[in-house]
Amino acid sequence: MRCLLTKSEYIVIESYMLKQMENADMAHDRHHIHRVLNAALDIYKHEDPVDFDVLVAACLLHDIGREKQFDDLEKHCHAKIGSEMAYGFLLSIGWSKEKAAHVKDCIASHRYRVNIQPQTIEAKILFDADKLDVTGAIGIARTLVYSMRIAEPLYIIDDDGNIVTGGGSGEVSSFFQEYNYKLSKVYTTLFTNRAKEIAQKRQKTAADFYSGLLDEIRENYESGVRSRRVEQ
Repeated sequence: MRCLLTKSEYIVIESYMLKQMENADMAHDRHHIHRVLNAALDIYKHEDPVDFDVLVAACLLHDIGREKQFDDLEKHCHAKIGSEMAYGFLLSIGWSKEKAAHVKDCIASHRYRVNIQPQTIEAKILFDADKLDVTGAIGIARTLVYSMRIAEPLYIIDDDGNIVTGGGSGEVSSFFQEYNYKLSKVYTTLFTNRAKEIAQKRQKTAADFYSGLLDEIRENYESGVRSRRVEQ
């Protein structure tokens, strides 16, 4: 589909995004936004037809509701908040209601933790591009950085002294739980063949890190248990 987005309009949209994300956490900063955009443009080349303007705007604006979500993580959804903010902003700079609504729908359905499925190819590309940023090594790094922001522990030990790896997304969660709740499963949620191809190349890196970290921590605890038995 023919691109109507001018360079000056791109700058206006990007500047709005940067303003809204001045206090963003480091896992969802402007570098994340640009990685998502770059990934989307890669996928875009393998799909046709795609509304380029809608895709670029949706990528740039998909996380602008993050700061408001942090006001109350339980009640606020950044995808819903951000979609409404994006819609109003795009109307204010002269976008048609149809185009602005399309961007709104893309953003509303990009989150992993919601039951809103992407319907259009633009929404599917945004979803895939955003999820690619939680695959491989970069997905591990971002998850750990985000865990620090919300004071989430690296791991949790149960009453029997075992590392909790199941569950996740509950009242108390950890890196190991988040990996099994989302990071290990995201590879099967992708829509486009290009995203699946990229993700497949990254999957082993993430799995190896998870397994290695889990083994090291388990070994540490088991060593401690053996030492205490000797002392007794």
